[in-house]
Amino acid sequence: MDMIDRYLNAVAAQLPQDERADIVAELRDLILSRFEAKEEELGRALTEDEQEAILREIGHPLVVSARYRKGPDSLVGPELFPYWLFGVKAGLMVLGAVYAITLSIRLIGGPDDAGQAIAQAFHGFFGAGLTLIGAATLAAAIFEHQGIRPSFLTKWRVKDLGAFGLSDPSAWRASMAGAETAKATWMPAPRPGAWPGGEYLFSFLAVGMFVLWWIGVLHFPGLMSIQLRGQEAVVSGAPIWSILFGPILLYAVGQMAVDLASLVRPYAVRARAAARIVLAAGGLWLTWAIFEAGHWFTLTRGEETARIAGDVSMLHFDTLRNLGDRARDLTGIADTLSVVMVWALAISAISLVFKIFANLWRLARP
Repeated sequence: MDMIDRYLNAVAAQLPQDERADIVAELRDLILSRFEAKEEELGRALTEDEQEAILREIGHPLVVSARYRKGPDSLVGPELFPYWLFGVKAGLMVLGAVYAITLSIRLIGGPDDAGQAIAQAFHGFFGAGLTLIGAATLAAAIFEHQGIRPSFLTKWRVKDLGAFGLSDPSAWRASMAGAETAKATWMPAPRPGAWPGGEYLFSFLAVGMFVLWWIGVLHFPGLMSIQLRGQEAVVSGAPIWSILFGPILLYAVGQMAVDLASLVRPYAVRARAAARIVLAAGGLWLTWAIFEAGHWFTLTRGEETARIAGDVSMLHFDTLRNLGDRARDLTGIADTLSVVMVWALAISAISLVFKIFANLWRLARP
């Protein structure tokens, strides 16, 4: 009886208080009947080893108590697991892209130990990836154990499935390689009558991550520093970013609002075109204001500083051809980044102008 009591106490410790007594009584009857049946079969009293063997056949206390537990027996059940897996895969790919960009910026500075820079990038990626997986698992566990089922789990439509290419590594490879099939891989051309809103999901998520970083909620270690010959050069923003902090935040939030509205009402083509014209005009003004500032960042290494700055004179193809000929010191790296910044702003401005005309055409045509 002492062995039975120890076994039942271990089971009872895992059971709810209001059901404990009934379940323990039921298990006690089961165990005693098994013991009696075995004793009748052997014609003698059971030894402790034989009693323990029967208890092992019944099951470990944790396993037995789980049979009586109400609710799910897993952190992420089979219904939620596919959504959890998609979220983790897409999130890890976005993190990988962010850390790849960060590593590229650091390698531009020509660090003495490039291997160490790569190792640090991998370390940061794995740390952020584990945090992402933990957060996704926690959210899924809350959904599972509280019985929460968002509407996208139960009211989904086949027309809404275009953006699920986010979790497809081949789509990322095609985009990074600049393949002609990249767009078709990411977002196949919609069939007549198909729901076109899926293409705005990635934009909404990407801009949302930027907003969280812009207001200081997300942090990407290493993004604002460059390893230069074994020493770290700190990147600090010029005053223009403080001046334009509010307008840039407003522009990003406006972009998110348009993307969200496009997800909800993807067929509101004219309203979306009008909103995008306003957004593109605002983006063009921001681009011009940033370009006009002429000074965007400052690199600092010890007492040495260099400015990332430029003007229209850098918009020359000879400047691009000679981009790799600059020195690998602080000033040379600042000059290289200055040219990159000038051309990035110019390309952004051209893209915004095309967006304005494209959306004007959408407003004008029947």
